[in-house]
This record gives sequence, structure tokens and C-alpha cells, in this order.
Amino acid sequence: MDLFNQNLPDSQPKEPLAARMRPRTLEEFIGQESILGEGRLLRRAIQADRLSSLIFYGPPGTGKTTLARVIANTTKAHFIAINAVLSGVKDIREAIATAKQRRDRHSQRTILFVDEVHRFNKSQQDALLPWVENGTVILIGATTENPFFEVNKALVSRSRIFQLQSLSEAHLYKVLEQTLNDRDRGYGTLSIHIEPEAIGHLIQVANGDARSLLNALELAVETTPPTDAGTICITLDVAEQSIQQRAVLYDKEGDAHFDTISAFIKSMRGSDADAALYWLAKMVYAGEDPRFIFRRLLILASEDVGLADPEAVVVVNACAAAFDRVGMPEGRYHLAQATLYLATAPKSNSAMGFFDALAAVEKERETQVPTHLKDASRDKKGFGHGAGYLYPHAYRDHWVAQQYLPANLQGQLFYQPSSQGREGEIAVRVKRRREAQLAAFASGAGEVPAEILTYSPSDRSADRWLQRTLGQMGDAMERLRDRLFELAQPQRHHLILDLHAKTGLLTWEAIRRVPEGGVYAVCRSATEAKDLAQQAIALPELMRPQVLHSSLSQLPNRLAKNAPPMKFDRIIGRNAILHEADKPAIALCLTQLLPQGGRLILAETVPQQTQRLYRFLDRSRLQAGLYDRLVAAEEAIYEDKSDPMVNWQAEDLQAAFQQAGFRVELYQERSLVQMAVTPTVLDRWFTPATRGRSSYVTRLAQMLSPAEVRTVEAAFRRELGNGTVPWETAIAFVVCY
Repeated sequence: MDLFNQNLPDSQPKEPLAARMRPRTLEEFIGQESILGEGRLLRRAIQADRLSSLIFYGPPGTGKTTLARVIANTTKAHFIAINAVLSGVKDIREAIATAKQRRDRHSQRTILFVDEVHRFNKSQQDALLPWVENGTVILIGATTENPFFEVNKALVSRSRIFQLQSLSEAHLYKVLEQTLNDRDRGYGTLSIHIEPEAIGHLIQVANGDARSLLNALELAVETTPPTDAGTICITLDVAEQSIQQRAVLYDKEGDAHFDTISAFIKSMRGSDADAALYWLAKMVYAGEDPRFIFRRLLILASEDVGLADPEAVVVVNACAAAFDRVGMPEGRYHLAQATLYLATAPKSNSAMGFFDALAAVEKERETQVPTHLKDASRDKKGFGHGAGYLYPHAYRDHWVAQQYLPANLQGQLFYQPSSQGREGEIAVRVKRRREAQLAAFASGAGEVPAEILTYSPSDRSADRWLQRTLGQMGDAMERLRDRLFELAQPQRHHLILDLHAKTGLLTWEAIRRVPEGGVYAVCRSATEAKDLAQQAIALPELMRPQVLHSSLSQLPNRLAKNAPPMKFDRIIGRNAILHEADKPAIALCLTQLLPQGGRLILAETVPQQTQRLYRFLDRSRLQAGLYDRLVAAEEAIYEDKSDPMVNWQAEDLQAAFQQAGFRVELYQERSLVQMAVTPTVLDRWFTPATRGRSSYVTRLAQMLSPAEVRTVEAAFRRELGNGTVPWETAIAFVVCY
């Protein structure tokens, strides 16, 4: 025993409540469902102990360090934790040495957790890089600052970044409830009564920070004497004393600083005076330097108001001068006045024309100042500099048309006056003079460029698109896929369900779109499921889709076996319910799988509006009357009210989902592609279907004799075999919220 510790009391001070209540497992972790929800990549990686390097980014009290400790409790890897504020290169080298020893002697991986990783300077971060790159350590970093700005780019490129959000009031209530009921680490052994108003105050002022909430609760409980009955009563007054001021997330050198000033500027630019005052108040409350705010106001006065109200910069400058004389707190009036003036002023960003001119200077070849504009005081006789210059004040209205730009830029427009405020009057005058100048140049002896009013770059992407040759069915599927994901707008952490993954068209793209989320793929047959799973073997295990063999009607029951039941941010499908007999019932089933804020997007081929095969045949090549009977037979296919594949229109699909409670947007798009008619395609058309399902030839046989069917088949094979035909398709994109 250490001699210096012999006389210390046996009982050591308890850890703070916030430290004691840190979750130890994923099941205890509260919040961050967007990255830790069931089925998402991070949860699967932790459960499978297959972590790669990670960076957790978010405000204080959201669970970054806690999540690292959960990983430490579940992983089989050796876990080393250091704090960047207290550690240096020496500590990094010691951690690396331990990791190498563990790897060489025990074949054990090492996870190095660096709290406040943004506090490491460049040399300290560089010291980590080679060991992260060669796999000696798996880095888990935690930071309150944007890692794209504060962390070494090489480290960022080798890590997955997960952003944690401030906890909601519902999450904070769960934290409070968990703490009051926990008998081992919390206050479950005490009799505590907290008034509802006190709970509301603690949660509201904690502002999404669980640590702040628990610190306030601890102070309230530990400083409030119990009643005679042994109950600790936390009133609103006690709660207000325990957490007197909302913790505003604001670091003058960090993201909150830049994000808040950005919101302030954009609110004024958008002429929202209420929002501008709110963001101003938040900055002042957090202690932002008022002179910094005035600098930004002066910039906005010229950048976003400009000549629409030339007095704006004068007013703001006067307010800034008044603030310097008055100071705080009364100087807040001048801040508010300048803010309101700019927020309510007419807007114009025509001053941005300077940067167009700057870009022209950077890109142009060296140009000469026109001779008549050159200085005539030194060499007018020798070189004729200044000759031909027209002195504007000698003319009516003090203006005369003449060339001021270099010859190669003549006609280039940099200043684009708006129609707002006073600049509307300026715009009329500028336009009239430009027209007069152009007319003068057009009638002059000099060469006038053929196109003089061009000032914006060409759209290169549009040019490339126009040059592209589209003629394959694969291109049509690619366009359909891209359109569907354009409507879906998935985020990287989303959980996606593909309702009809037979071909993998949407599944593989979903995996590319949600690298930190997860993808579930539904197949209708065991064979399809097996084939898709076999294709996915080439992917890393954590990236593979979860393949389900299920019908849509049974899908909710299948997914309900999870605890909690699975819900998906995006549900997608191509021809997912085309063959479903009871489409309203399927729509109702899918409501169980979509959370609040989720989105369901289907791309369904509308058979009623699709290509008719008889249109490919020449009427004159068939016997008299046979073509008309073929037309009638084929149209009868689409009039069959008992066939769920064809007995509906796009509007019926929209109504089915509206009936299920969705808000629905419907987009109908038609496409025309060149389709190759191979012998295989013809065989599919004219081979009777099995397993009770009908085919094209089966339907024709209901109205045509066997001999007529053979004649029609021969005509198709003769006229279309090994050729291409224009195939028309109608797609209904159904977007449900």
C-alpha cells in the first residue's frame, strides 16, 4: 500500500452523475437513431466488431465519448483512450508501440480513441497518419468542430464521419427518467418528486445537452434537503437555481460561430427581419464581438443591397460609429437598427459584376488600353495617345457614345442592374446608354463582333448531354433509376428498403448512395434471393444488402420480428406492386414501415399506356380482317378487369396510397427507346406461360384460331426478327410522404 494513501478515508468521492450514467451498451444509448438505428451501418459494425476508422462530430453532450465507451465495452480489440488536450506526440508513440506489441504477440487489433481530436496540431495528427493507414490502429476521433476544417485531410479521407445531433426534448426526458429509476448508478434508491414545470425547465434550458441536464439534476438533488417523509422535492424555483442560463452552443473559432453568422447574413439577404433579429440576439447573448457583426453588416450593405438603396452603407457605417461612442449595453440599439435597415431594404447584388470583370482579367490574354483612353500628357505627339477621346461634358446630358472597354471585350456586360429600389431608375438609364453605344458601334467603320451581348459561360454539361447517343434499353433503365433516386434524395446514413430487388437495378445504387446507412432488398422467390445474395458476396460484408425472401403483404410481419420493429427512411421499388391484386391493401401494409419524415418512391410501368405489338406489323401483310381481329384481341388484354397487372391507371395508384393515409405526388413520364427484337424476345411472346400465368400468345388464343395465331407469329418473326423497334413506355413515379 502507498504510504501516502494510508490515512485517506476509505470512501472516495463519487463520480459526477453524468459520468456514472454513461450508457454501457447500445441498448442503453438514447438518441442518434439516424446513425445508430436498427439495421444502420454503425450499429451493425459495432455489433459485428468490424469497425474501421471513425470520427464522431457533434455538439457537447450528444454522446460522442459515450459511444466510444460503448465500443470499448463490446469490442474484442484492445482499447486505448487519450485526450488531445492532455496528450502529445509522446503519448501517441506509446499507444502505437502498445498496438504493435498486441498485434505481433497476440494478433489483436487496437482501437485508439482520441477525444477532442481537433485539438491536436498538424504535427500530432501527422504522427497518427501512417499507423492509421497501415492498420496498426483503428482511429476513433471525437470532435465538436467540423472535421473537414479542423482535422488532417488525410485522416478524414481514411475515416467514416458520423455527425451526432443535439438530443430532442423527448430524448432528454428519457435520460431524466432513466436516471431517476436507476438504483445502481442513478437516484433509484431515493424518493424524489420533481414538479412537471421543473422538468420542463431543466429539459428546455439544457438545450439538447444530456450532460448539462444531468449536472443540473445532480445539483438540485444534492442541495435540496428531504422533507420529514424523506422525499426530495424539486420545485421550479430549485430547477431555475440549478440551471440558470441556457447553454448556447457558440465557440468564436468554431462551427457554431460560422453557422450562426451565416444564418444571420442569409436572413437579412432574404429580407426576414424577424429571423435576422433572432440570430443577432443569439450572437450578442453568446458574447460575439459587436465590431465583428458590424463588419459583416457593412459588407452586406454593399454586397446584397448595393445601389438598390445607396444609403444602406451610410446608415450602417453611422450605426457602427455610434456604437463606438456609446458602447454596450445601449449599443445594442445601433446593432438592431442596422440589422433592421438591411433586412427591410430593397436588394441588389449587382456589385458582384466586379468579380465577373476580375475573372475576365484573369482569363484574358494581355490587352492594350484603347489608344484614345491612354494618357495624352506624355506622348500624344509621338504615339497619338489620347487622340480621338470625346470629352463627355462637352455633350448633351454630359454623355457621348464611345468605346471604353478593350476591343476584344467590347459588348461584354459585367454590371447587371436590378429593378429593385433606386437601382430600378439606374437600370433604365444604363440600358438606354448601352443601346445607344451599340447602335453607334454598329454604324461605325470598325469591325463589330457578331455576338456582343454575351456575359455568361456556356453550359458544358448540357452540351455533353446533347452529344450523347442514347439507344439501348440499358440506358432507359439507367435514366429510370436516376430519376427515382432524384425523387428519393437519400442521405448517406439512411436506411433503404428495395421492394422488388430481382434485378438489383435499385439495390446496388442504394448501396452506393447510403454508405453509412443500410439497404434491405426484398425478393419474391427463394431463387431470386439466393442469386442476389450470391452477387453481393463481392462486396465487403458490412456493405452487403440484407436480402429478404417475402411477399409484400407479409413483409411487415417479417420485419416486426426485430426489436424494435424496422422502419425505413426511404422505401423504393420498380414495378414493385405491378402484379399485386389488392394494391390498396399493399399501400396500407407499407405505412407500417415508414417513419415520420420518411418517403416512399415507386416507379411503376402503366400497361394501359404501354406499347401495342400490333403496331409493328404492316396491315397489308395479313389476310383480310385478320389485322383487325389481332387489334381487338390485343386491346382486350388491357380491358380485362380481372387482371391486376392491367386493370389500373396511374391515378388509381395515387388514390390507393392516399386512401392509406399518404400525401402523394404523381409524375407520369413517357419514354421511347430502341429495343432489339431477338429470337429470345419473340419466343417469350409466343410461348405459352406455365404455372397458371398467361402470356401474350395465350391471350391472343382466346380470340384467334390456332391457325390465325400461327399466321400472326410468322408475321412477327418475318418482319421483326433480329431487328429493332421503337418501344414506347409510360412510367408512373409515385412519391408518398
